[in-house]
Amino acid sequence: MTESWATFGADLHLDLGGAGLRSGLMNALREAVRTGRLAPGTRLPSSRTLAADLGVARNTVADAYAELVAEGWLTARQGSGTRVAQRAVPLTGRRAAAGSRPPGATRLTHTPARRPPAHDLHPGTPDLGSFPRAAWLKAARRALNAAPNEAFGYNDPRGRIELRTALADYLARARGVHADPDRVVVCSGFVHGLRLLARVLADRRVREVAVESYGLDVHWELLTGAGLRTPALPYDEHGTRTGELARQGALLITPAHQFPLGGALPPDRRAAAVDWARAEGALILEDDYDGEFRYDRQAVGALQGLDPERVVYLGTASKSLAPGVRLGWMVLPQGLIGEVLAAKGWSDWAGGALDQLTLAEFITSGAYDRHIRGRRLRYRRRRDQLVAALAERAPDIRISGIAAGLHAVLDLPPGTEASVVQAASYQGLAVQGLSRFRHPAVPHDREGLVVGYATPTDSAWSGALEALCRALP
Repeated sequence: MTESWATFGADLHLDLGGAGLRSGLMNALREAVRTGRLAPGTRLPSSRTLAADLGVARNTVADAYAELVAEGWLTARQGSGTRVAQRAVPLTGRRAAAGSRPPGATRLTHTPARRPPAHDLHPGTPDLGSFPRAAWLKAARRALNAAPNEAFGYNDPRGRIELRTALADYLARARGVHADPDRVVVCSGFVHGLRLLARVLADRRVREVAVESYGLDVHWELLTGAGLRTPALPYDEHGTRTGELARQGALLITPAHQFPLGGALPPDRRAAAVDWARAEGALILEDDYDGEFRYDRQAVGALQGLDPERVVYLGTASKSLAPGVRLGWMVLPQGLIGEVLAAKGWSDWAGGALDQLTLAEFITSGAYDRHIRGRRLRYRRRRDQLVAALAERAPDIRISGIAAGLHAVLDLPPGTEASVVQAASYQGLAVQGLSRFRHPAVPHDREGLVVGYATPTDSAWSGALEALCRALP
């Protein structure tokens, strides 16, 4: 069921003042089950909630539910609510409506195709509808008019000097990165940069890259695909326990805003990671995926500033602008630049010059800073609305990781994560459980939802928030 129940009720064309209101509601619900509009297992709202949405007496809805349960269309269990029964759904059409079948024909069971979710709360994506089209177009025009002729030829594999210069200035003032244009290498997003670094580490005969207990499996699989093992570091309430680093040759970490749990790595653990890298001659791969979005605390500077020769800084426009921009950047130790460029080779030698020139103009003109300030205010409002809604509708749910970023973690009682994710899908809501991000070697000791509150458009946000609250226990 992808629309609100109020919208569903409006579509029933009920005569709210007529004597046949209950039978009309029952017929409408039967038809919704027949046609697959209400899929088997869908949880219906309480009689009180649906009555309020439809503007009818609660007894009308309760009586309709009771009769449909008796007929086998619905099921009702204490603590589980009222749901659509797991039953054969008749074929639709004139023959099914007439209740007739050809002699000897077998009644078919038809499971309707599930509709795409109405609301997406997956983490990792900004509100794509807020992409600054007009400002981006203006920057593109100015960049194109100012572009030298050589920009349309084969470019420097490190990326356009205009963008590398703009990034070096921006990262130094906004993220505390020790950045020189000659150390910056432009890539096509974080995964591209990590793939290049994995090749370099494999060529250096590095065997293991330590990773966090929670993260993205695509990153772990990319490293293992390059022949690198990915042991997980233990995690506690203060973050990744970097003091337990051992003989690994590298560390992949999100120190400013751990993904997905949301905390910032404490100063003593940041220092421990850098001390380890110096002592072991190892590298730290710093994923600063959403460093611009801070709400309730001062911005946490990049780890790279503590030792630019031991830390590789990786950033991207995927969260600040949109994934479709396909631009990311690495700030490399001096001794790593040649190896990374060699790893790029001829197959992905250099990215598109025009997009790089546009982003450079977007940054240097101040449009990027203005965009970030606007997004920060909008996402903070959404976060506040999420916190307020949970306090009212699900006060027993603990929410964490909300001081920064574009997502929050909702802790759930043990054994409930899978059922809540399924309940959310019945509400037309796409959301991911915390276990989806747990490293395979980490014990199953925590359950929850990872809610990306930046993804919906402004018009869809209230509906997504309502669907989320209905799905929670």
